[in-house]
Amino acid sequence: MHINELKLTDYRNYTKLHLTFENRVNVFLGENAQGKTNVMEAIYVLAMARSHRTAKDRELIRWDQPFARVEGAVTNRNGAMKLEMIFSGRGKKVKLNALERKRLSDYIGACTIVMFAPEDLALVKGSPQIRRRFLDMEMGQIFTIYLYYLSQYYKLLKQRNTWLKQLQQKSSSFDEGMWHVLTEQLVEAGAEVIQRRFSFLNKLEAWATPIHSAISRDKETLTLHYESTVKADDEMSVDVIKQVFFEQFQQVMEQEIRRGTTIIGPHRDDVAFFVNDRNVQTYGSQGQQRTAALSVKLAEIELIHEKTGEYPILLLDDVLSELDDHRQTHLLNSIQGKVQTFVTTTSVEGIHHEMLEKASTYLVNDGVIEQQE
Repeated sequence: MHINELKLTDYRNYTKLHLTFENRVNVFLGENAQGKTNVMEAIYVLAMARSHRTAKDRELIRWDQPFARVEGAVTNRNGAMKLEMIFSGRGKKVKLNALERKRLSDYIGACTIVMFAPEDLALVKGSPQIRRRFLDMEMGQIFTIYLYYLSQYYKLLKQRNTWLKQLQQKSSSFDEGMWHVLTEQLVEAGAEVIQRRFSFLNKLEAWATPIHSAISRDKETLTLHYESTVKADDEMSVDVIKQVFFEQFQQVMEQEIRRGTTIIGPHRDDVAFFVNDRNVQTYGSQGQQRTAALSVKLAEIELIHEKTGEYPILLLDDVLSELDDHRQTHLLNSIQGKVQTFVTTTSVEGIHHEMLEKASTYLVNDGVIEQQE
């Protein structure tokens, strides 16, 4: 998998931009706030149909312009493909080979991608919301059925929470039949999400553990735990999870009505990282947290390759400077010759690796990009 061409129209600080890329390392070099990360974000948006930096699509549109367009030409195992994203005040449109796709699940996965940025260190030490988003974005690229169940779950969750809020505010009276319908529907979709998350984390751990061991010079063992608010485990079938999930809802019914919200389910679940059986989020050093985050990102690359038959595109947004020499070297050695990689940095000084010496370099200055000969 690699991207050959990127076109931007009224995207962030770019009025027009047209870039072509080699299937190797591409380095964007320049001072901060010049537009390097905007290019990385645009590639991410092209693949994932959303930004990793903001939930507000309006922020992607250049000031005072009606819309923004991101276009790309990629080559994957099925051949050449054109992708297009259009953002406007009316929402967003996605196109594959010039044909509009009504459902994002029919679009996401055509171009697989892994991004590693300084904020991804928060994957380990940040809020549960960050880790849930990580699961949803990465799983959605590989398993389109997961996106379907996730979308269903959040649609049903919104309906159920609206009804619970009305009960809390006494603007509606309790209807046991309505509770059963809303709860059973939510359980149907939620159990599918939970079971698939357990399965995904087991697969991710199988790749991340040996990677982490190698980076730590065999001194540490990394394990990943899915912490569900539902009393489920990775050995349960979907049907068993549904049963356990529904029984728990019966137990917390009065509490939910009193609080006016759904208090258990995958929207409240978390992932825990353990190094040598100690929770690295709580007890780990910054170095251990960074190694865990790096290991998981490298594991993502291998897992996507295992499931799709090809490597994803890798985006390293100002992250090399955040890693020490040992972690830098391990990262670059791991991807050398396998993954089309995009790197942003203010300077390549101090980063010594043959992969970067053979890279295509683009100089970025105030929204103007020039390829260095």
